[in-house]
Amino acid sequence: MVKKRRRLPALIKDMGSCLFKKPFTQQYPFVKVQAPEGYRGRHTFDPEKCISCGLCERDCPANAIKLDEVSGKRMPHFYLDRCIFCYLCEEGCPRKAITLSTNFEMSTTETEELLVTPKEFITKTEVTSEEGKEHVA
Repeated sequence: MVKKRRRLPALIKDMGSCLFKKPFTQQYPFVKVQAPEGYRGRHTFDPEKCISCGLCERDCPANAIKLDEVSGKRMPHFYLDRCIFCYLCEEGCPRKAITLSTNFEMSTTETEELLVTPKEFITKTEVTSEEGKEHVA
């Protein structure tokens, strides 16, 4: 009985500190989480910088990049379901057309959505530049 009485104040103290502390976990997806610096997320690709050299395809150890003809120019297609996010493709690109991003939200139920084509990057670039023009004006 004496041992239980000695442990009770310590138990109450520990319980109180746990109840009144700020929670450690993030309430994702309700609170957006910042990715740390150097995080290897989804690829960003600038088709205007690409010179169709094929080094990204050659350097990819997972064979997640295939070059296909897009409007007369060989452009990379990224298969994100195969990618191991080592970013050897970024290191090998002489014009830095492939860069890191911190976008980690890539979950999907359809594997077709994990194929990223240059057309998707081109349309996103056009939309971004149009939005930029609206904000400047």
